Amino acid sequence: MEISTPVTRYLDNRHILYRLFQHSGPVKSIEEAARQRGERPEQIVRSILFRLSSEDFLMVLIAGPRQISWKALRAYLNQSRLTTATKEEVIRVTGYQIGAVSPFGLPQPVRVLVDETVLAEEEISIGSGQRGLAVILNRKDFLQAMGKIEAGQFAE
Repeated sequence: MEISTPVTRYLDNRHILYRLFQHSGPVKSIEEAARQRGERPEQIVRSILFRLSSEDFLMVLIAGPRQISWKALRAYLNQSRLTTATKEEVIRVTGYQIGAVSPFGLPQPVRVLVDETVLAEEEISIGSGQRGLAVILNRKDFLQAMGKIEAGQFAE
């Protein structure tokens, strides 16, 4: 598959092994995406962008259907207020539409926290920067692509 996105270019430039999976049409749930990819929902990584202040953003990676514990995240960040970024902020900060967001190939540096649930899987899939297309890679290659990571318990 000869598709190029900022994510695939980022991975290619670092010689990170991955494979692309293209969905046959719109996907309506994590369970449906996992079924089409031949994975379990826990193997799908969601990249969620938060606004800490007017121009300060943070991305949290969390596995599958798990929900972020706002209490744990606020405690970890020692911050009483944070909100999820708006659709417009997600596009402006990441360059990606919701549903295709990835921590790779971002136009500007963004702090990324990785929930430990992501690291529990041997193989994961993550946004490719293009809706309907996922990047699948093993944990070792994911960690290599991430470089230094900040991991913790951010899921409920």
